[in-house]
Amino acid sequence: MTAKEQVEQYLSGLYDQPVSQVLDDSMTYSLLAGGKRIRPVLLFSTLELFGVPADKGLKTAAAIEMIHTYSLIHDDLPAMDDDDYRRGKLTNHKVFGEAVAILAGDGLLTDSFHQISGDDSLTAEQRMKLITVVSGAAGSRGMVGGQMLDMVAEDKELTIDELKTVHRHKTGDLIRACFECAGIIADQSDAVIQKLVKIGGNFGLIFQIKDDILDVEGSFEKMGKSAGSDVSKDKSTYVSLLGLTGAKEAMQEMVTETEQMIHELSDGNASLLDLLHYITSREN
Repeated sequence: MTAKEQVEQYLSGLYDQPVSQVLDDSMTYSLLAGGKRIRPVLLFSTLELFGVPADKGLKTAAAIEMIHTYSLIHDDLPAMDDDDYRRGKLTNHKVFGEAVAILAGDGLLTDSFHQISGDDSLTAEQRMKLITVVSGAAGSRGMVGGQMLDMVAEDKELTIDELKTVHRHKTGDLIRACFECAGIIADQSDAVIQKLVKIGGNFGLIFQIKDDILDVEGSFEKMGKSAGSDVSKDKSTYVSLLGLTGAKEAMQEMVTETEQMIHELSDGNASLLDLLHYITSREN
């Protein structure tokens, strides 16, 4: 079973004893909508680097994916990005209505921490550290703060440093957390975890630069959502600031730096390198 299949199987069994069937249907609709599961796979690949089985990080990986899914549900709402399609399917609020979609996001976010706190395969200290990392990455100093910066930046031309700040938080913090969490689960030293944090931060920015490129070059058929949304909202992107060629060059420069860091840490972890190259070559 691949890492993605392992996560899919676990997530599919999360909501089978509903308090509210419509709420569970709404959460499951988006949670199992066919995402790439990049974040869990990054966590598993980093555990592999230290010889730790994926099972050890399964609940933490599920928690991070639940948080990511909640953020997509809320991002798609009319008050936010106002999108009708996600992963080739109608967005959650288009199927269940705005009120249910908001509660589905709330449920996934809150339930995610129950996954980590109830993971008996980890020590109490590990669980405390993981909750601290994940909540920090997801909250007002992380992903939510980045989303706010992104909203207020509409119709403004940012500098490249300002744009990096937006995306380090909006996209990068939750991706970075995957690496940091893997280091905690694998009982690595603070020095090693700090190297993982830097690698994870680069992965997050690379992922976002590729998203900006796809917003120009992509298609609905391949991405499952409309291209050109950033242009229509007059958002600053790596492409709008650097041009398409410049954005690709900036991404490649960061890829080269990240490859070097992976080699220094692990003498070349094939899984992480493969994921890095997948992120830069993906079409959705």
